Amino acid sequence: MIGYVTLGTNNLARAVAFYDELFATIGAGRFLETEQFVAWSRDPEQPGIAVTKPFDGQPASVGNGVMVAVQLNSTDEVDAFYQKALELGASCEGPAGPRAEMEGFYAGYFRDLDGNKLNGFYFDMPTA
Repeated sequence: MIGYVTLGTNNLARAVAFYDELFATIGAGRFLETEQFVAWSRDPEQPGIAVTKPFDGQPASVGNGVMVAVQLNSTDEVDAFYQKALELGASCEGPAGPRAEMEGFYAGYFRDLDGNKLNGFYFDMPTA
Protein backbone atom coordinates (compact mmCIF):
# COMPACT_ATOMS: atom_id res chain seq x y z
CA MET A 1 0.00 0.00 0.00
CA ILE A 2 2.76 2.51 0.86
CA GLY A 3 4.98 3.49 -2.06
CA TYR A 4 7.45 5.66 -0.14
CA VAL A 5 7.75 7.93 2.87
CA THR A 6 9.48 11.31 2.72
CA LEU A 7 11.49 12.97 5.47
CA GLY A 8 12.21 16.67 5.28
CA THR A 9 15.77 17.97 5.36
CA ASN A 10 17.41 21.36 5.47
CA ASN A 11 20.71 19.96 4.14
CA LEU A 12 20.08 17.51 1.31
CA ALA A 13 23.74 16.64 0.68
CA ARG A 14 24.32 15.79 4.35
CA ALA A 15 21.10 13.77 4.57
CA VAL A 16 21.90 11.84 1.38
CA ALA A 17 25.39 10.96 2.66
CA PHE A 18 23.87 9.74 5.96
CA TYR A 19 21.22 7.57 4.29
CA ASP A 20 23.54 6.23 1.57
CA GLU A 21 25.75 4.73 4.28
CA LEU A 22 22.94 3.68 6.61
CA PHE A 23 20.80 1.99 3.97
CA ALA A 24 23.80 0.25 2.42
CA THR A 25 23.93 -1.84 5.62
CA ILE A 26 20.55 -3.39 4.73
CA GLY A 27 21.05 -3.73 0.99
CA ALA A 28 19.01 -0.67 -0.01
CA GLY A 29 20.12 1.76 -2.70
CA ARG A 30 18.88 4.86 -4.46
CA PHE A 31 15.97 4.33 -6.84
CA LEU A 32 14.70 7.90 -7.43
CA GLU A 33 16.78 11.05 -7.49
CA THR A 34 16.29 14.71 -8.40
CA GLU A 35 17.96 17.94 -7.27
CA GLN A 36 15.35 18.18 -4.46
CA PHE A 37 14.62 14.54 -3.59
CA VAL A 38 16.43 11.18 -3.16
CA ALA A 39 14.70 7.87 -2.38
CA TRP A 40 16.11 4.47 -1.36
CA SER A 41 14.66 0.96 -1.43
CA ARG A 42 15.80 -2.64 -1.48
CA ASP A 43 13.78 -3.09 -4.67
CA PRO A 44 11.96 -0.44 -6.75
CA GLU A 45 8.85 -2.64 -6.49
CA GLN A 46 8.92 -2.32 -2.66
CA PRO A 47 8.24 0.73 -0.46
CA GLY A 48 11.03 3.25 -0.06
CA ILE A 49 12.21 6.09 2.15
CA ALA A 50 13.15 9.48 0.74
CA VAL A 51 14.63 12.75 1.94
CA THR A 52 13.49 15.98 0.38
CA LYS A 53 13.82 19.71 0.61
CA PRO A 54 10.27 20.94 1.30
CA PHE A 55 8.45 21.85 -1.90
CA ASP A 56 7.10 25.08 -0.41
CA GLY A 57 10.63 26.40 0.22
CA GLN A 58 10.03 26.68 3.97
CA PRO A 59 12.40 25.06 6.48
CA ALA A 60 11.88 21.33 7.11
CA SER A 61 10.58 20.46 10.57
CA VAL A 62 9.96 17.26 12.51
CA GLY A 63 6.40 16.04 13.11
CA ASN A 64 5.59 15.13 16.70
CA GLY A 65 4.49 11.50 16.78
CA VAL A 66 5.77 10.81 13.26
CA MET A 67 8.18 7.87 12.87
CA VAL A 68 9.38 5.66 10.04
CA ALA A 69 9.80 1.99 10.99
CA VAL A 70 12.21 -0.06 8.84
CA GLN A 71 11.43 -3.80 8.90
CA LEU A 72 14.56 -5.94 9.14
CA ASN A 73 15.25 -9.67 8.99
CA SER A 74 16.82 -10.41 12.39
CA THR A 75 17.79 -8.93 15.74
CA ASP A 76 21.42 -8.86 14.51
CA GLU A 77 20.35 -6.75 11.54
CA VAL A 78 18.50 -4.38 13.90
CA ASP A 79 21.60 -4.06 16.08
CA ALA A 80 23.86 -3.32 13.10
CA PHE A 81 21.41 -0.82 11.56
CA TYR A 82 20.93 1.02 14.86
CA GLN A 83 24.69 1.12 15.60
CA LYS A 84 25.45 2.40 12.09
CA ALA A 85 22.92 5.20 12.53
CA LEU A 86 24.62 6.27 15.78
CA GLU A 87 28.08 6.06 14.16
CA LEU A 88 26.81 8.40 11.43
CA GLY A 89 25.70 10.98 14.01
CA ALA A 90 22.12 9.94 14.79
CA SER A 91 20.89 10.38 18.36
CA CYS A 92 19.46 7.55 20.45
CA GLU A 93 15.71 7.48 21.10
CA GLY A 94 15.79 3.99 22.64
CA PRO A 95 18.59 1.43 22.35
CA ALA A 96 18.17 -1.71 20.27
CA GLY A 97 16.61 -4.52 22.26
CA PRO A 98 13.41 -6.40 23.05
CA ARG A 99 10.35 -4.32 23.88
CA ALA A 100 8.35 -5.46 26.88
CA GLU A 101 5.08 -4.06 25.53
CA MET A 102 4.95 -6.63 22.70
CA GLU A 103 6.30 -10.18 22.85
CA GLY A 104 8.70 -10.93 20.01
CA PHE A 105 9.19 -7.25 19.08
CA TYR A 106 12.83 -6.07 18.92
CA ALA A 107 13.69 -2.51 17.89
CA GLY A 108 16.21 0.31 18.07
CA TYR A 109 15.02 3.94 17.84
CA PHE A 110 17.01 6.98 16.68
CA ARG A 111 16.74 10.47 15.22
CA ASP A 112 18.57 11.29 12.01
CA LEU A 113 20.68 14.42 11.49
CA ASP A 114 17.54 16.53 10.88
CA GLY A 115 15.71 15.18 13.94
CA ASN A 116 13.41 12.76 12.06
CA LYS A 117 12.58 9.69 14.15
CA LEU A 118 13.16 6.20 12.75
CA ASN A 119 13.47 2.70 14.07
CA GLY A 120 14.79 -0.59 12.79
CA PHE A 121 12.66 -3.50 13.98
CA TYR A 122 12.30 -7.24 13.80
CA PHE A 123 9.11 -8.97 14.87
CA ASP A 124 9.30 -12.66 15.68
CA MET A 125 5.59 -13.37 15.91
CA PRO A 126 4.90 -15.77 18.77
CA THR A 127 3.21 -19.00 17.70
CA ALA A 128 0.07 -20.19 19.44
